[in-house]
Formats: sequence, structure tokens, C-alpha cells
Amino acid sequence: MTYHPKSEFMYEIVSRGFLADCTNFQELDERLYKGVVTGYIGFDLTATSLHIGNLVQIMLLRWLQTTGHRPVTLMGGGTTKVGDPSGKDEMRKILTVEQIAENTHGIRQVFSRFITYGDGPTDSPLVDNAEWLDGLRYIDFLRDIGKHFTVNRLLSFESVRSRLEREQALSFIEFNYMLLQAYDFLELWHRYGCILQMGGSDQWGNIVSGADLIRRVQGSEAFGLTTPLVTRSDGKKMGKSADGAVWLNEDMMSPYEFWQWWRNVADADVGKFLKMFTELPLDECDRLGALAGSGINDAKIRLANEATTLLHGAEAAAAAETTAREVFEKGGVGDDLPTLTLSPAELGNGISIARLIIKAGLAKSGKEVKRLIAGNGARLDDAPLTDVGLMIDAGALASPIKLSVGKKRHVLVQLGQGNLQRPAHRRNQRQTLPSKQIWHSRR
Repeated sequence: MTYHPKSEFMYEIVSRGFLADCTNFQELDERLYKGVVTGYIGFDLTATSLHIGNLVQIMLLRWLQTTGHRPVTLMGGGTTKVGDPSGKDEMRKILTVEQIAENTHGIRQVFSRFITYGDGPTDSPLVDNAEWLDGLRYIDFLRDIGKHFTVNRLLSFESVRSRLEREQALSFIEFNYMLLQAYDFLELWHRYGCILQMGGSDQWGNIVSGADLIRRVQGSEAFGLTTPLVTRSDGKKMGKSADGAVWLNEDMMSPYEFWQWWRNVADADVGKFLKMFTELPLDECDRLGALAGSGINDAKIRLANEATTLLHGAEAAAAAETTAREVFEKGGVGDDLPTLTLSPAELGNGISIARLIIKAGLAKSGKEVKRLIAGNGARLDDAPLTDVGLMIDAGALASPIKLSVGKKRHVLVQLGQGNLQRPAHRRNQRQTLPSKQIWHSRR
């Protein structure tokens, strides 16, 4: 890019790797330079928590606000009832109104950690497009909005064309999604003077349509901006762990597990992730990303602390780092490990180690447990497990035990009531097993 941004927002997002495409980069930059710009990103409510892939968009809203502009956080309570076809091979599952409401409650927990809400000039409104879409009169919508779209143009969008080329069915309800998203942009233009819509690169067609609709209906300039698909150095999509998605809600992934995900990224990803997911100065990101040897591990710890502090707070980040040091450097239990609490009914007269490992989320099947034990990949209180038939009874759980798979995945198991949870911080020293026999073999 030969044009050098004037506005702080554009300078930051270009320098940090957030920009993929922009409808009119220079004109938008001028608007941002001259005064407060209102921009929005929409989030469909397809799960009870957002995941780490959504963090790109959340950070984009945060940077918009940090640099003196007004972000609008749009909850897709209405569009979720339709389903976005972008990047999908089949129609999304239709969710009930009750499921969407539950997802709304879960997702809202995250936004306030990153964005300031209120009535100030740069405070973000938190709005739900169900406010206007649920009461939409369909015939009026077709007459007033549908006339600005041609089927030819809709068929040219990547999200539609790719589905049809793969001979995957595209329902009429999904086909309407693009019109609804464009209408959201127009509605936010009316309500908040919003002139900028941002989103992932798969949303480019939808975003451009919204900006075009505002020009056609209102004769006003509007802008679109997209972020690239963030991949890891191995080419895989960012946001997956060994167990699936990296969730942002604490009840779905503990701060310790979140911290560990960042601590374990590839060396080549450290500099890029520092720029995108922390607010450290750019030159500091470059310095840390260029470290080698043991220095890159220090950079990863810095990345983990900064990213975890933004989401869960400084105390949670510090507790996670302390736990990691106790577990990996001192061989201890640590204060912040995920905990599986078994009820007496679940334990019964005893539970097999294989079932316990699966229940703790450290393996998905008995076959996988056998493979782990055969390869010395599973440990009980840091001692290698050798007997797949081992039974754990109430005596073994007189104090918490630690199950480990590999070097990085650990879960504490204790007797009580409840399920997998983030434990209250424990300040005791590492528990040691009594010398008496407290478990027995099933064989």
C-alpha cells in the first residue's frame, strides 16, 4: 500500500494486520481523521459463547473506540433465526427463540471486557437487530428494500456461488440473509449515523451490499472494511485446541486453559498474535516476536498474560502463570487447573481410570485412553499410568488427584458434587498420595 493513513485507527489496524479490503480506503481514512466515525460489527448468536476466532472482530471494535470513535455492537437476534450462508456447505441449524435468548445472555458477558458501553460520544450502544427485524412487514420490505437487489448480483456473491458450484443446496431463507444484513446497515445509519460496517473477509459481499443500499436509499456515502482470515503458521485456521474451539466464556474454558492456549502457540505466530490480540506498542511486538531460544518462551508468556488480562483480568492471568510454573517447573498441582468434581453417585464403588480420563475431557474414547497409556502419555499425580484397568475409589479421592495427558493438559479430580469447573484458588501445597493402597485393579 503506497497511501499512508492519516487517522490513528487506520494506522493501527493496517500496521497490526487487521485489514483485508476496504471499499474506499482513502475517503474513509479522511473521515476518521476529521471526526468521530460510527462503525459496527454484527455477531450472530449461534452458540452460548463466542470463540477465539471472533476475537479479531472484538479487537477491531476496541481499536475503533480506543482511537476516539464510536463502535456499535450488533447482536444478531433476528438474523440468527435465518442463518448466514457465508462459508457454509449446508444450511445452519434453525435455533429456537429460547436458544437464541440463552446464547444472547452468554455472549454479552464478553463484550464489556473489551468495550465501554454508555451514552458518551464514543460509548458503544449494544443493540439487537431483532428490534427491527422481528416486526418487519415482509411485503413492505420487498417493495422498499428488495427492489434494490438483483438476483444476478446475489448469485455473484462468493457465499452463494461457492455453494452452488459445489452443488450444495441453498435455501430461500438463507438467500434472504444478505438482504437482511444490508437492511441492518441502513437501520443503524438511521439510528446512530453509522457509516462503517466491518467484518471478516467472508462478509465482503454482504458488507458492500449494505453500503450500496445506503447510497441508493439515502444518497449518502457508506463504507465497508474486512479483516483477513487469521491462520497459524502451519496454515490451519486459528482458534482450535486439541479439544475443539477456544471459547471466550469462562464457564466453557477456564482462564488457565485460555492462558495455556496462547502460551503454546508456534514460535512463528508470536509476533503476529501480539500485534492483533494485545495493545502492546508495535515496536515491542516486533522485538518480542524476533526473540529466539528461551527468549521466545518469555515472549509467549507475555502474549498469554496480555491476552488473558484483556478477557479475564490481570488477577486471572497472574494466577494462570503461577499455576503453569508450579505444574511445569516444580511438578506441583497448581492453584488454577480445571477441576472435575465427581458426585458420590457418579463414583459409586469405583470408577475406571479410562472412564475418568474421558470424563475429564482428556480423551474421547477408551481406545484413545489405551493408546495413551501404552505410549506412556497419561499420568496420575505425575506418575506414568501403566494399567488401563485401574479403578479409583473414594479412598483415592480423599484428596484431589491430578490426571495428565502429554505435557500440557491437566485436570484435577476431586470428590463432591458438580461437573467440570474452574476451581476456587487453592493455596495448599501439592497433595501427595497416602502410602496405603487406595485403588485397585479391576482384573
